[in-house]
Amino acid sequence: MPRKGEPGEAEGLVTRMSLSLGLVGLPNSGKSTLFNALTRARAMVASYPFTTIEPNVGVVQVPDRRLDDLARLVKPQKVTPTTVEFVDVAGLVRGASTGEGLGNQFLGHIRNVDAVVLVARCFLDPDIPHMYGSIDPVRDVGILATELALADLATVERRIDHVRTPARSGEKQAQRELMLLARLRDHLDQGQPARTLPLEPEEAELLATFNLLTAKPVLYVANLDEQDFVALAAGSPLPATAGWLKGLSGLAGAEGTSLVSIAAKLEMELAELSPEEAREYLDSVGIEESGLDKLVQASYRLLNLVTFFTTTGGKEVRGWTVTAGTKAPRAAGKVHTDMERGFIRAEVVSFHDLMAAGSLAAARERGQVRVEGRDYVVQDGDVVHFRFAV
Repeated sequence: MPRKGEPGEAEGLVTRMSLSLGLVGLPNSGKSTLFNALTRARAMVASYPFTTIEPNVGVVQVPDRRLDDLARLVKPQKVTPTTVEFVDVAGLVRGASTGEGLGNQFLGHIRNVDAVVLVARCFLDPDIPHMYGSIDPVRDVGILATELALADLATVERRIDHVRTPARSGEKQAQRELMLLARLRDHLDQGQPARTLPLEPEEAELLATFNLLTAKPVLYVANLDEQDFVALAAGSPLPATAGWLKGLSGLAGAEGTSLVSIAAKLEMELAELSPEEAREYLDSVGIEESGLDKLVQASYRLLNLVTFFTTTGGKEVRGWTVTAGTKAPRAAGKVHTDMERGFIRAEVVSFHDLMAAGSLAAARERGQVRVEGRDYVVQDGDVVHFRFAV
């Protein structure tokens, strides 16, 4: 361990938790099958409601070819991708916000996630009944959105009751909060999610403390069967599927977010294969990128995240996730809190410059390794060596 004032490295330090996404869908939407595929876990999957009483939580590696390229260049002892945590809760139904089907309990499990993934069923299967009798993904997503909004409305009402007395007594912070809560209640009452309420910067900071479900960013997932997924990849989806996707795409577009098509059952079967076998199958049906890879990457775009890399003395190449706009000391803190507290400088080279140079030494000779200070904003693809004092 370096003495105080000496530069240190990240070797052997403890890391922080990855970002978290909550999977939400109606019963029998294929949500838990998707979770199984994502995490290669064995979450219980059955064709009846409320299978997943306790949340399933799994951590997924983020696919990034740059990490593989860096590993071939550096030849480290260990390669560690950055990760995403997925939380799978039981299927929601109408009335979930008021406790139908234990809905309040389930909704509580996703209040701390960074974003919500709404899974819509877009497949026909007579062996898996739809609880509302027909396949209508736009209707189903509407049910999910309504239940999330109603749950938030109840939360806002309780908070109003809590701050009303101190606001009446003249407490300024309580008065500001009460004004925002009143606007928020009216907004939710009109069926609008909290994330669409126009806010001043101070109000946005206050809203974040409410931990509302509809304040979180959302991503839409269309769960197809294998035949439709392959047909979609070839540019010729079946008519019913095309209609379902058009409806969901319209919803996603209105939200300014993405729609990801996936075949959860197929992806779970691919997860049982070796990476080589899975790639061979995808190539055979003309699919360039798996649905899972698209989902993880879309999640990154949704949350405005970037990836930087560290190469700890050549022993480990590792990817790290930060929000776009993060400055170097905070990025160092992603690796370990000591590195943020004792930050001295960051030695930075872009991924593309490093690969073109062929080695870190060659990049230095070309003048492509920069020394950056506390105000440097970490960019996607940066390869960073942090210097810090302990």
